[in-house]
Amino acid sequence: MPFLTRLFLRTSLVYFILALVAGVLAAIGPVEVLGGRIPAMRPVYFHLLMVGWVTQLIIGVALWMFPKFSREKPRGSDALTWATYGLINAGLILRVIGEPMQAADGAPVWGWLLVASAVLQLLGGWAFVANVWGRVKER
Repeated sequence: MPFLTRLFLRTSLVYFILALVAGVLAAIGPVEVLGGRIPAMRPVYFHLLMVGWVTQLIIGVALWMFPKFSREKPRGSDALTWATYGLINAGLILRVIGEPMQAADGAPVWGWLLVASAVLQLLGGWAFVANVWGRVKER
């Protein structure tokens, strides 16, 4: 199994565990941490589960299982794969930070952090599609 595939799959498993923890915290309600409350764990749980676990699991398997692009580059562009990984994970981490802060504080900076998070994830999705588009073909 190629390194980048393993990276996506292992990262997805880490996010799966984090999503389960966030789900428990969401069920408990606003959590007290170091004298402050952490609200908005439900959106964090959802994003960790769907983007962190499911999406990255699918991307990892797709990179591994889709037909080869060419003999020289069987999995397409490594640069686009790295861009996909970096953009999706950077966006997800910003989301995990921004959601609770937006709910707790409401300052405009946190709203802009969520916008940046969404843009990064969108760019990561586009990088993935651009990289695998040529691998989806008839026999």
